Amino acid sequence: MKQKIGFIGLGTMGRWMAGNLLKSDFDITVFDISKDAMALLTAKGAKKAKSPAELARQSDWIFLSLPDQNVSEEVVFGREGIICGSKKNQILVDLGTSNYMWTKKFSDRLKENGICFSDAPVTGMEDRAKEASLTIMFGGDKKILKKISPALEKIGNKIVHMGDVGSGQLAKMINNTLFNIHIAALAEVLPMAAELGLEPEKVAQVINTGSGQSFASKVFIPKILDDRFDHGYPMNYAYKDMVNVCEISSHEKIPIPIVYAAFSTYQTALKSGYGEEDKGSMIKIFEKLLKIKFRKTKN
Repeated sequence: MKQKIGFIGLGTMGRWMAGNLLKSDFDITVFDISKDAMALLTAKGAKKAKSPAELARQSDWIFLSLPDQNVSEEVVFGREGIICGSKKNQILVDLGTSNYMWTKKFSDRLKENGICFSDAPVTGMEDRAKEASLTIMFGGDKKILKKISPALEKIGNKIVHMGDVGSGQLAKMINNTLFNIHIAALAEVLPMAAELGLEPEKVAQVINTGSGQSFASKVFIPKILDDRFDHGYPMNYAYKDMVNVCEISSHEKIPIPIVYAAFSTYQTALKSGYGEEDKGSMIKIFEKLLKIKFRKTKN
């Protein structure tokens, strides 16, 4: 008998994760507010639910891939939410990025309603979501992880059990914070290199083959050179990562001065109107200041 899986959230990452589950021996039901996203998955063989509650009634395991915790709250506890159709001991897994402290409270509320919750945020961006090669950071009961591993293995090739519920989100936040710091650093130093007369393409070669390279430099420098700022999540959506780490820093009184500096660059980019572009557009702040651009040399 096929395992019945519900998948809610068919955006940039979710559509690929749900699509990879469809390639396996699972009975998949999907829900999203976007009709186009739903059509894309139903065309591949997924069943369509009219609401999260209906999806819950048809599923044993439910995976969420949603923009933030506010949307997750609405999908679970709102009108026609999951809670309206859930069954006792139903498994609910959050694959999205949510606030660590909120996740702990969310888990307690779900437990009171008989739902077994785990957080399993992913990292790897859209390309790895397509390839089913994401890294998954699981927070929750080992027994649940063992049970749902056949599904997780269809969307990622590295699954790390981080600890109790919330620890997956904590690990994702740490990872994303480092990524954001790297991008903010690139935004500062690349325009400086151009201002001082170095050719952007040669600087790019040195960085991405030298000790200054990072995942951020490999992803964003080629895009910046091509004047493209449409890769991955818009900054408006990704902003929550920096908010979360600064909130924890404040709550736990942990000093993180470099993080706060990167946070300031991030906020300046948002206030400058670059929120709908990718994180690489942080560079535009310093390009504007120096009246120079870090782009390919035109022949």
